[in-house]
Amino acid sequence: MPAAVGQISDGYPAGMLDALSDGWQSVVRWWGGVELWLTQLWLPVQVTVLMAVLLPVCWWAAKGIDRGVDLTSERLGRRPDADDGAGER
Repeated sequence: MPAAVGQISDGYPAGMLDALSDGWQSVVRWWGGVELWLTQLWLPVQVTVLMAVLLPVCWWAAKGIDRGVDLTSERLGRRPDADDGAGER
């Protein structure tokens, strides 16, 4: 029997899971399992796992954002080597 809207099913509202496609339901359930596994670990192990995953992800994200800002400012802004005459009198 399907759960009524508003009831909790596997930690998520049943209406939300029903609205998702089968592929997304699988992803949501998998992520719920990862969260459960991670929260049951000893705190130093949690921190180690998170740092092993988040540090490289954040580093690559920052590198990508930096590259995107550089490309955008190069196309839209003035070049940093352009002489604007501010030091001349």
